[in-house]
Amino acid sequence: MGGGYCTVQDEPKSSEELPPGQPRRRRHILLRIDSWIDSTVWNLGFKLGEIWEEITIFSRRFRVRGWKRAAFEVAGEAMTLGTAGFVALLVLALPAFEETKEDWRNRGDFAVTLLDRYGNVIGHRGIIHEDSVPIDELPDHLIKAVLATEDRRFFDHYGIDFIGLARAMTENAKAGGVVQGGSTITQQLAKNLFLTNERSIERKIKEAFLAVWLEANLSKKEILSLYLDRAYMGAGTFGAAAAAQFYFGKNITEVNLAESAMLAGLFKAPAKYAPHVNLPAARGRANEVLSNIVQGGMMTEGQVIAARRNPATVVDRADVKAPDYFLDWAFEEVQRLAAAGKIREHSVVVRTTIDMGLQQAADAAMESSLREYGEAYKVKQGALVMIENGGAVRAMVGGRDYGESQFNRATKALRQPGSSFKLYTYSAAMENGFTPESVISDAPITWRGWSPQNYGRSYKGKVTLLSAMAQSLNTVPVRLAKDYLGTEVIAKTAKAMGIETPLRTDKTIPLGTSEVTVLDQATGYAVMPAGGMQSRRHGIEQVLGYGGEVLYDFNRDEPPAKRVLSEQAMSSMNRILTQIPVIGTARRAALDGGIVTGGKTGTSQNYRDAWFIGFTGNYTTAVWFGNDDFTPMKDMTGGALPAMTFKTVMDYAHQGIELKPIPGIKDPLPTGDHKGTAVAKKEGEPALPALVRPRSLSAESTRVLKQIAENLKNAGPLAPAGTKVADAGENGPTQPSAIAATPASVELRR
Repeated sequence: MGGGYCTVQDEPKSSEELPPGQPRRRRHILLRIDSWIDSTVWNLGFKLGEIWEEITIFSRRFRVRGWKRAAFEVAGEAMTLGTAGFVALLVLALPAFEETKEDWRNRGDFAVTLLDRYGNVIGHRGIIHEDSVPIDELPDHLIKAVLATEDRRFFDHYGIDFIGLARAMTENAKAGGVVQGGSTITQQLAKNLFLTNERSIERKIKEAFLAVWLEANLSKKEILSLYLDRAYMGAGTFGAAAAAQFYFGKNITEVNLAESAMLAGLFKAPAKYAPHVNLPAARGRANEVLSNIVQGGMMTEGQVIAARRNPATVVDRADVKAPDYFLDWAFEEVQRLAAAGKIREHSVVVRTTIDMGLQQAADAAMESSLREYGEAYKVKQGALVMIENGGAVRAMVGGRDYGESQFNRATKALRQPGSSFKLYTYSAAMENGFTPESVISDAPITWRGWSPQNYGRSYKGKVTLLSAMAQSLNTVPVRLAKDYLGTEVIAKTAKAMGIETPLRTDKTIPLGTSEVTVLDQATGYAVMPAGGMQSRRHGIEQVLGYGGEVLYDFNRDEPPAKRVLSEQAMSSMNRILTQIPVIGTARRAALDGGIVTGGKTGTSQNYRDAWFIGFTGNYTTAVWFGNDDFTPMKDMTGGALPAMTFKTVMDYAHQGIELKPIPGIKDPLPTGDHKGTAVAKKEGEPALPALVRPRSLSAESTRVLKQIAENLKNAGPLAPAGTKVADAGENGPTQPSAIAATPASVELRR
């Protein structure tokens, strides 16, 4: 106390005494560190402030006022929006560039000759290399005709011609309709190589980006050459070389100016201007092309006057419609087999499953339906697939006109199946112990905030599953899914039965809101006449080399069918499905002659899709009607035009054949020799005209002749009379039959 202050002694941190001075030294070090941090942060902040002030002073030198400031503000906003736009373009471009990951140059690296089920040539697909002529060897007037008509500024733009697009928009506005197109040759090539003809904004965006990508990766000559080789030219021909051979019977290097003008006129509308179908229209279009050449400054009027006075003539061809949609799909199947390693050669002969008689009947029925009822129902497109019991695809209609649109609506269009999807819901129920006589409540139901209603907005109370399916009640399958099955089970059943399109498993799947294809539905329903086994749908029976060797055989190289539905479930479902054309929503699908038929209608929301898928013991046929732009039809249900079209095709298919029973249905079958007389209908009920199948042999005669052909095939080649046939033990095994090694088989036509 004597010094006026006192010291406080630090208490030790532990029971042991610390060395003298150590706590004081540690505290000193910590204080120095704290002081250094404080001073550093303060100095850094002070320095940054000085730098910012210098930047501010420096920037004031560039400060503008008045109109200059407005210009700079606009430029700044433009840069901001441009950056955002660039990011948006990148996002939009990514889906387009995904298309280029495949080996797109070799997509056509196949030369495929396609035969029908009887061995007749029905078409070709792929690039026939000897027909692909280098661009420098093509006639100069052909190149001028194509450029003058399709893309005059081809060598001046980079995939997208904004000047040409503006000119086309102006001309269309003046004409009050579409008279000029704005797509460049590069854009059209992008569509042919990577995309489909589907009319959508998404497709146009992809097309624009892919056009720029092609310009960056190919020369102008390569782009033009690919365009001339890949474009559809009508009559089942692809490329100018094939078209010249088909229409004029000459090599592409030999065509004159008039013929070049006619070929150039085919690119935009091959169906409308195909000269073997409508020669006057083709000549009128060729005259327009000649005018384009003159207007484009590529030739003078004097140079084209001879071509105007002497228009092109064409080789006389029989008007046989090629099954182009089926051929495209079969070609894709060949590529799939090659990718799977099942065939290694790329120049092959393919024996397909198509029956041209049934195909022509399907084409005629579809065209007749759309021509007679299209306007009334406001429907423009349809698709159809017919599968024979055993899995062979006998007919395929992918759209109304292949020349107008090569998009295959039977295999690629994803559409909501509506109530036709209930097949899989009820099949799953039958596998889980239900029967057609099981009773369930048709009453209002709510599932996770969703309350489905029946078509007539009324309810039946307690109903059997057979009655619920026949009347297409909506609450019943939803109740089955909610209370007994779950959506995963339904999706699994559908996939097992042949649906290849990925399915959503949300709460609405029992009513068919997950999109499928027409081929999917035909495959799934074909399980029923197959007795619950996989339908094994296929379009290719054999792939042969040009020497006759069998490279692939479906029955030899594919696994046998597996059971996907139990016999009990299959029999129960067939009992239900065969009642729908009798007491249900598909009475217009009932076949003549009392042939037992099963099937189901389907209608999607707002009448955007109308379906009927049905079967007999012989065939399964799926029919769809709708519009490409998804606009609603006028009150069309699956029991209307789809059921009527089904009946027309199936009545034709069952004339003069041996009828097979539907598994699980014990009703006696009538003979197959009915003549197509229509069943009596209510007054005023619409009906399509019956198709009469030409009759050559009875079913019994056909069966005997087929057996003779099979015996001849197994016996080997026939030796001339008087020739001694060597014993196998003497000169080795007998050579295989020349008939078996030849693409054309001895199978007889029905």
